[in-house]
Amino acid sequence: MTRDLDYLKLLGHEFPDAASCAAEIINLSAILGLPKGNEYFFSDIHGEYRSFIHLLRSASGVVRARIREVFGNYMSEADQLALANLIYYPTETLARMHREKTVTDEWYRITIHQLVIVCRMAGSKFTRSKVRKEISQTFAYAIDELLHIDETEPNKKLYYQEIIGAVIATEAAEDFIVALCDLVHSLLIDSLHIIGDLFDRGPRADYVVDELMKFHDVDLQWGNHDASWMGAACGNGACIATVLRIATSYNSFDVLEDGYGINLRPLSMFAADVYGDDPCTCFKPHLLDKNEYDSVDPELAAKMTKAITIIELKLEGQLIKRHPEYNQDDRLMLHRIDYEKGTIDYFGTTYPLKDTNFPTVDPADPYALSPQEAALMETLTYSFLHSNRLQRHIRYIYSHGSMYKICNGNLLFHGCIPMDEDGNFIVWQTADGAFSGKALMDYLEGRIVDAYFLDSDEAPERKQDAVDLLWYLWSGPISPLFGKDKMATFEHIFIEEPSLSVEHYNAYYRFSHEPETCDRIFAEFGIDPARGHIINGHVPVKVAKGEKPVKANGKLYVIDGGLSKAYHKKTGIAGYTLMFGSRSIALAEHREFVEGGENSPELQVTETMPHRLLVRDTDQGKVIERNIEDLKELLDCYRQGLIKEEAKRRG
Repeated sequence: MTRDLDYLKLLGHEFPDAASCAAEIINLSAILGLPKGNEYFFSDIHGEYRSFIHLLRSASGVVRARIREVFGNYMSEADQLALANLIYYPTETLARMHREKTVTDEWYRITIHQLVIVCRMAGSKFTRSKVRKEISQTFAYAIDELLHIDETEPNKKLYYQEIIGAVIATEAAEDFIVALCDLVHSLLIDSLHIIGDLFDRGPRADYVVDELMKFHDVDLQWGNHDASWMGAACGNGACIATVLRIATSYNSFDVLEDGYGINLRPLSMFAADVYGDDPCTCFKPHLLDKNEYDSVDPELAAKMTKAITIIELKLEGQLIKRHPEYNQDDRLMLHRIDYEKGTIDYFGTTYPLKDTNFPTVDPADPYALSPQEAALMETLTYSFLHSNRLQRHIRYIYSHGSMYKICNGNLLFHGCIPMDEDGNFIVWQTADGAFSGKALMDYLEGRIVDAYFLDSDEAPERKQDAVDLLWYLWSGPISPLFGKDKMATFEHIFIEEPSLSVEHYNAYYRFSHEPETCDRIFAEFGIDPARGHIINGHVPVKVAKGEKPVKANGKLYVIDGGLSKAYHKKTGIAGYTLMFGSRSIALAEHREFVEGGENSPELQVTETMPHRLLVRDTDQGKVIERNIEDLKELLDCYRQGLIKEEAKRRG
């Protein structure tokens, strides 16, 4: 009881008397009766910042749908699209209109009125207080008034018009329009879930993280590509080499040099020197995007990719040998090569290599870095460890991320819960004990945190093991973030036989299509199977081949639809957004992004709620209900004299 009173006294500092306590109970009770906010789920963004930012600003087509709802009967399709594009890109649209000399005071007046109507609809789920918090402070009073005035009421009509007139007269119309557009974005997406893989392949993952850092409610479930960047930021050499190999092979130089200030000149000089006469045919970059700031000749990019790939294979070999518990000897390839014949003994079968020039490999010690390679890695590691922007982004990914999340009855994770061929959770024997299922996910999350935050002076070996583990999570066969039997980098590059490059998925991906397996996973994580869903990314859904993202009778959603351009041919679409609102769960199937064009996705409702969900039906609602109970106890203490009310301050 003493401890309870101490807590209630502490709570009393915020609510110092019975009146303020009762007022907060009334406020919170009212919030419970509001409709549930819109949750948005994205997966496998892979640095495609243009498409991703468009999806955020358009609320994956919901902005367009709301405009059609409100204005469809008296606004042409072209005008609706123009209003939508203004909401998506207000600053850019206004600049273009100025160049075209189409901006007038009358256009300002009409547009502000239209935007106010859209904002009203977007904010209809929320309290005035919540909406007010999302409004730009510069125009908070004016926008709040416009949103809550009935301009058809004669006494308020002139007041409404005067506010807009004053905004135009003071030449604040454009900033006002931008503030209204930003308000639409923030109200239509209540919370944002990113199911892994922010990095690699696309041009600017740093812009993606910048955008997330502006958003009010975000959580991340780490993917294997995220793990490799997290490892690189911790100084893991194998992860640094992996990150650089992928970036150079996808022509993503801007994200490295302009985005994170990684100095690539030492790598380019080393590659040009060592592989100057080598055409590096097997390493030609994928030219999916143009670099704006750091254009690199494709021939030099190929040499850079080869140079860092050889270093990666060596460092991975060293790491695998340090950790026999990883059971990855099958990934050790360099000692299997006959360097004179240009062949490899691939587990008993000899294959010719597509590239036989290995000037930095010592056949007697193939996993040792040459002195020049060692010096290069020292320079590159320094760059990663001392990139302020990269470290800031990685810290954000740590603070907002986890291996999995349970939210409103849904289980979110990027890859899989590792299973054996009988459908049982795989038990991973570690130095800290044996773990499987949820316990494995919890254990790995703790070790990932150790890699970044554990003091290396206090526990150097444990710190190093945790840093090494980030590489395993990138590509290890029991990694829940990877979920395949191997990362066939060597086979893809060096061996012609395509069957050797096949990466077999963990049995989870087969069993999880069965409702019974999903129910067993729900039980493992303490989720009600009657309302739960598993939401995954990682595996592109090949829509072009007839695959569907909804599986296991609606219990499993796989929402990697290929936002990355590298996957568009494979999937046939340009990504998915999963949306969970108060009335339904819906999937938005995206078309390839065309700047300034009609990019609205195809929306499909996949599940309708038996009744409209309110805040009281959510995890947030449960927290609010607990807060109400605490406040009721505080109120009783005030009324019984157990806690004294603070004297009202006189101004």
